[in-house]
Amino acid sequence: MQQESFNFKSYLLIMKRFYKAILATVLVLATMPDFAQQKTPEFIGPERGSLVIVGGGRLGPDIWARFIELAGGPNARIVVIPTAGEDSAINTGKSFEKELLQNLGIQNVVVLHTRDPKIANTDSFVAPIRKATGIWFSGGRQWRLADAYLNTLAYKEFNMLLRRGGVIGGTSAGATIQGSFLFRGDTKGNELLIGDHVQGFDFVHNVAIDQHILRRNRQFDLAEFVKTHPDLLGIGIDENTAIVVQKNSFEVIGNSYVAVYDGNTAKSNTASKQFFFLSKGQRYNLKDRKPIASQEGPATAN
Repeated sequence: MQQESFNFKSYLLIMKRFYKAILATVLVLATMPDFAQQKTPEFIGPERGSLVIVGGGRLGPDIWARFIELAGGPNARIVVIPTAGEDSAINTGKSFEKELLQNLGIQNVVVLHTRDPKIANTDSFVAPIRKATGIWFSGGRQWRLADAYLNTLAYKEFNMLLRRGGVIGGTSAGATIQGSFLFRGDTKGNELLIGDHVQGFDFVHNVAIDQHILRRNRQFDLAEFVKTHPDLLGIGIDENTAIVVQKNSFEVIGNSYVAVYDGNTAKSNTASKQFFFLSKGQRYNLKDRKPIASQEGPATAN
């Protein structure tokens, strides 16, 4: 019987496809955020600027006042980014936040929006951000912000604003996007806690942020999540409540509560509580993962 001859060209083609498949797998793995391997940075929050991270709902005057103060007062230059919202609700000529800020005495307010990362990567689009002293992210779905701005020139300018001492604020989706892990980031709905989008803007490092926690009975969702992601600190913020983050600490402002979830504590056999609450005026050390003693009294555990 005649032996079938070896086809060298076919062999090369097979090997080429094999190595291309291996390379593609390596590239995917390399671009995935490896939260478990992240080292603790020197500052968990912005080294110079500030974050005002709001749990949604109707915001009280104290939250807006703090945001405006950190942005520079009456001379602040604010960029409102409504990209998390539905298309039908977005009007780049005006917005609820723009009108509210102008009524509060801030005349220099620009509404900036795109769904296209190519546009977000242009000098003309980011020009208002380069002049801004504050940015406000409206509510909606956080994955829309990730799709439009991650790894673009706009995203670079967000971080540059913080480096020059500006403030970035946001409510609901505009709060969650500021963490490193994008909690409730699935495009199909907000009930799936770990979805098809997991990379946040990382303005505050090694943190997953949830919102509307008491209003929508979500207070136990982060508790289970941090048990399997102990490297990530969970922060749940109720409506009309915010944390103001600077360097390695945050302060609670507003009318309700902030819940803190530490996976290292939750996995301990001696830990009887899954999380604890902080209220207005109380502060927390993000690096040491400990409440900062204050005159307001101890944190309320659950």
